[in-house]
Amino acid sequence: MEEIRESETMHYEGNCIRPPPEAFSILLQVTLGCSHNRCTFCGTFKDKRFRIKNDDTILGDILFASRHMRRQDRVFLMDGDALIIPQKRLVWILDKIHEHLPWVEGIGSYANTKSVSLKSSQELDELREKKLDRIYLGVESGDDETRKRVNKGSSGRHCLEMGRKIKDAGMHLTATVLLGIAGIEDSLRHARATGELLSGIDPDHVAALTVIPTPGTPFWDDLQSGAAQMPDERGILLEMREMLAHTNLSDGVFASNHASNYLSVRVRLPHEKQKGLDLIDAALRGEVGIKPEWMRAF
Repeated sequence: MEEIRESETMHYEGNCIRPPPEAFSILLQVTLGCSHNRCTFCGTFKDKRFRIKNDDTILGDILFASRHMRRQDRVFLMDGDALIIPQKRLVWILDKIHEHLPWVEGIGSYANTKSVSLKSSQELDELREKKLDRIYLGVESGDDETRKRVNKGSSGRHCLEMGRKIKDAGMHLTATVLLGIAGIEDSLRHARATGELLSGIDPDHVAALTVIPTPGTPFWDDLQSGAAQMPDERGILLEMREMLAHTNLSDGVFASNHASNYLSVRVRLPHEKQKGLDLIDAALRGEVGIKPEWMRAF
């Protein structure tokens, strides 16, 4: 018989992040850090080395949630890439969630191209059947030169294939993209290629964020040395407009309502695309206010 050890509180270590839609989810930290953790712009998990947390700690947190988090009907698996957990162990975690949190209706996780590639289509189907139904994929850029420069670790083509793999498994897919990471000279090329990549993946939701340089990262160092230069507010708006103009979704949302952005746009494609472009154009003409720098946050 399994010995049950309920935690006295949830075990959270280091920086913990979750997507905005998971604000009211039970946050279950099953891994520490990110299995890739080499993107030049990201300093989120530099404070910890990647590992999968032990089963006793995970189960203890689930049991704590079973007593104290009964109003929350979703679970989000942290940290940066819970999908990388080997299938047998990840299934065990999902089974424990359903055993002790039977009211939970769905489960989400971040993913990267590596973690998706390590799962077979049949394994993804199994995870979806166990209610792992929402994946957040860090696309960042569709431009191979930009992806190489920021050390994403995969090509745009591979990213497209992994995004389609998630969609084919019947999971809700949010693709995150980053405005500003290509610098000034490559801004529009990055925007066009990213829009084309998003069109190929056809995610349910596109979350556009604007990069905020973080001290201690290679991206920050390049900006400080002059090796790279960020677009200004107008440049970011032009980049977002170009990206949206080249994004064609069958039925999905394109949104820039994250706190990092200068302008909040949320439109459903294809029928609201022009509405989004018109809003950006109005902001470029100065007819719509943009967020001041001090209000932006990552």
